[in-house]
Amino acid sequence: MSMFYHYDLEYAEVFIFDEFLVNQIREGITVRTEHNQKLREIIDRHFSNKPMVYIGNRHFSYSVDPLTYIGTSKIHNLLAMAIVTTDEISRNNALLEKYFYKKPFEVFATLSGAMAWVHDVILNHDGD
Repeated sequence: MSMFYHYDLEYAEVFIFDEFLVNQIREGITVRTEHNQKLREIIDRHFSNKPMVYIGNRHFSYSVDPLTYIGTSKIHNLLAMAIVTTDEISRNNALLEKYFYKKPFEVFATLSGAMAWVHDVILNHDGD
């Protein structure tokens, strides 16, 4: 793994790695469709046309407008999404949100589990 980048946004912290980014939304935020624009800018800057995966680290309590996933699904090089949480309510919310996202979407109890899955997703990507 090479050097990573960090963004401290008003509503989140974003950590960029070789094959994925980790987004940690701040406490009490509601993620809405307009957040997709900043996400797209960050993905374009660091991944351009390289396939990548989004990892949401749900360390804090926040909500997500499920319609956000419609726009997120359209980011062409975003192959999949992983959510990391140990909180049962957050896990159940993520499992519901999964129905709005049109690409692979998994929920994990650990960041290391999500990272291993990311590596498999990237390795098995057929380039389409």
